[in-house]
Amino acid sequence: MKCKIIFIGCAFILFAISACDKEQASRIDDYIVEFATVMNDGSSVKFKLDNQKILVPSASDDFSDKKNGQRIVLNYTPLNGDTVKVNSASNIFTASLRTDGFPVEYHSDPVKIQSLWVGGNYLNAIIEVEYHDTAHTAALFQPNPAEPDQLYFSYSRNGDPAGYPVKAYASFLLDKLKEYAGSQPFKFVLYINTYEGMRSIELQLK
Repeated sequence: MKCKIIFIGCAFILFAISACDKEQASRIDDYIVEFATVMNDGSSVKFKLDNQKILVPSASDDFSDKKNGQRIVLNYTPLNGDTVKVNSASNIFTASLRTDGFPVEYHSDPVKIQSLWVGGNYLNAIIEVEYHDTAHTAALFQPNPAEPDQLYFSYSRNGDPAGYPVKAYASFLLDKLKEYAGSQPFKFVLYINTYEGMRSIELQLK
């Protein structure tokens, strides 16, 4: 099944973990921006960072509409202990590693890599693509169980005409690789097509 990748508007910039210092008269709250996973058990909502730390939104925040397991870009201000003030929680494309559909549903439209890393049992990606008005699709494939360390990033513009550059964020759950990892880090190679050609990038799941 194809899934639409969600774009976060160009006005939103993924800042590195930092604090914004200005003159005392115009100082704004310090904030941190990180990828996180929604933990919604039906009665409360928390956010798990990729270092496994659990953050609790302040009582004034309501995130009951966030689905359990949804990946987000979380902008927050620390308060007391694990309690935080959530400035924004933007959904990003979230999917699992696929072991079916390759090569029929695999697409190799090129992307520009901003960042790729493994964290929180996810392969996380920040890419730049040209977007006009048609939803793009993305997936992560493991084509051959006999070669579990060979993964392919699939991206399709779905015929979207030339537009303007935007950043797209995605997280792919790598739980299917856990059986190969055991107690040792599992090294794998990600194949991803870029404007400079197909690249192979070595990563590892701890």
